[in-house]
Amino acid sequence: MKISVIGTGYVGLVSGVGFAKHGHEVTCVDIDEDIVQSINEAIPPIYEEGLEELLEKVIDSGRLKATTDLKEAVKKTDITFICVGTPSEEDGGIDTSAIESAAEDVSQALNEKTGYHVVVVKSTVTPGTTDRLVKPILESGGKKVGDDFGLGMNPEFLREGVALNDFLDPDRIVIGGWDEKSRKTIEDVYESFEAPKLVTDIRTAEMIKYTSNALLATKISFANEMSRICEEVGIDVYDVMDGVGLDHRIKRDFLNAGPGFGGSCFPKDVKAIKNLAQKMGIETKLLEAILSINDEQPIHTVELLEEELGNLKGKKVTVLGLTFKGGTDDIRETRALPIVKSLLEKGADVTGYDPKGMENFAELIDGINYAESIEEALIDAEACIIQNDWEEFSELEGEDFEVMKDKIVLDGRRVLDEGALDEDIKYLSIGKGQLD
Repeated sequence: MKISVIGTGYVGLVSGVGFAKHGHEVTCVDIDEDIVQSINEAIPPIYEEGLEELLEKVIDSGRLKATTDLKEAVKKTDITFICVGTPSEEDGGIDTSAIESAAEDVSQALNEKTGYHVVVVKSTVTPGTTDRLVKPILESGGKKVGDDFGLGMNPEFLREGVALNDFLDPDRIVIGGWDEKSRKTIEDVYESFEAPKLVTDIRTAEMIKYTSNALLATKISFANEMSRICEEVGIDVYDVMDGVGLDHRIKRDFLNAGPGFGGSCFPKDVKAIKNLAQKMGIETKLLEAILSINDEQPIHTVELLEEELGNLKGKKVTVLGLTFKGGTDDIRETRALPIVKSLLEKGADVTGYDPKGMENFAELIDGINYAESIEEALIDAEACIIQNDWEEFSELEGEDFEVMKDKIVLDGRRVLDEGALDEDIKYLSIGKGQLD
């Protein structure tokens, strides 16, 4: 099929490249000329493992190209996926301005296009957005959904860092359609994908996305709350969760304690569904608790370090990992930010290192130093906090910490093998209590 993808961020570009790999002819659309040029030169504007190599292949094959001309892209394709951002507003709701703008442009293109075309929202939007907001905009030019064009909702379930793999090998594909013809067209796009396909109405598809992310965030915050108890009674929350996770009804995934969750999905989506519920007069005590616990975890991380090191004023503290997780350059809602802010407030001298995220992180905060390598970051440090799970952090051994002044290591993501560390290294971790 001929597919146009509007928006070339993590979702749009990964989806476009993935569709092209499956044999579709894809046109990616972005308003930024530099981004379009970069994509056409097979240089992805974002970092995702494996993306650059696959982008080069689909560009060379002619199955993918990028353009700033949205109207022409829509007119020359059979189906359009809207993949623009829906960032959080101050009250927790989603900012739909980008999706409204995209829908207006698509509406104009539909008026000039002959033949049936399906418009699919892939951006994460709260239930009711597609039919109550996007649909009227698409119909504003005179054409009607169902008669002249189709409409659908196809949520993404991509984990940054492994997004390409998640797209190519999904655990499920959710297809919400306005009518049978819309649903069938979207299903045809995914015909060659080997994954369970759930076909629903549009609002159900929208809600599945939010409910999935809220539940995963719940597991993380639950583990973090249990970790506080484990610290006080002198046991390891990871051992506890290993036992809990053996229950097939619960499973072990997302039960790791740490500095909290970040990224472009979990914080934003929990806030958005909470905001929607509040507008309808529905209390969301659990969602509020999830967010509250998550806000506390970075501060608790610094407090654990303070308990061991004492007053942090003037102490040199290294933070390894500035993005919200390893494998990505995304710093949105990264837990490194509140950790660094807390360290600076306490007077610490902070040095940061991240394989891909330092330039982006530097735009968020001033007052810290940046190192070009792990070794440089650790030189003369009195403590080190490992904030995310880049693979190179997991490969650190005892000798790598020899350059530190005081060998205090707070492993926030349990990436190190504690048993392989030298005895003179003081190993700390969230949820790991000490027996009396």
